[in-house]
Amino acid sequence: MHNYADTVLPIVRGTREMLMPHFGNVAEVSRKGGGAVNAVTELDFATEKYLREKLAAVYPTIPFAGEEFGGSRESDLFWLCDPIDGTGHFIHGLPFCTVMLALIEKQRVVFGVVYDFVTDTAYYATRGKGAFANNERLRVSNRGLADAYLKFESNITKDANKALYDRLFAKTGLLMMMTAGWSFAMVASGKLDGRVTVDGWGLDYDFAPGSLLVEEAGGIVANIGARTYDYRNSNLLAVNPTIYKELTEGPDAIFPL
Repeated sequence: MHNYADTVLPIVRGTREMLMPHFGNVAEVSRKGGGAVNAVTELDFATEKYLREKLAAVYPTIPFAGEEFGGSRESDLFWLCDPIDGTGHFIHGLPFCTVMLALIEKQRVVFGVVYDFVTDTAYYATRGKGAFANNERLRVSNRGLADAYLKFESNITKDANKALYDRLFAKTGLLMMMTAGWSFAMVASGKLDGRVTVDGWGLDYDFAPGSLLVEEAGGIVANIGARTYDYRNSNLLAVNPTIYKELTEGPDAIFPL
């Protein structure tokens, strides 16, 4: 496989000088829905435009699809981008926002970047070549549910989802924060032990980049009720192997297969 990291990471890192002067000091210009977590800033648009143009200059035959300006997902090979994941955090000056980019080939994520521009840490993975934070190899944790912290994303205003939350909460520690990329990076780094999404809010560009980080760091990424992962299905487990087994096997499995 082509070594995309050599060419793509410098481009993605170029977003830092655009974003950091405005970290915690930028106004929203619109919202995609109710609540502050759906805020959009001019930097969301500018970052996506920058990435689209820079990548097109290097890879002119690879189409680009982004959160803000859209784009076709019909090609066998295309970029998928969330220019600022966690725009609300960016506005508030909270260090959980990232720039995210994935390369999709024949419906599989083959390269992914979650760039923490606050700390200048590029989390990236190439299929079959491992996951890294800058130059450091990443590895998921080996903790079980009793000792774990899981990021949980679900609309718990619905009774079934709240019941699921309660079942998980009885077994493990749960975090419910509105960010995708940062949490995937923390799972790949072994700092969080997994991410569970059931009837959440994220879309393909929220989950595809980080999913490969977890997989290449030795974790298991699979859609709920399946043993495989389709980036177009947002209901997923991205967890270490120990927790995957606990969640999917045995009489007390919450997500039995």
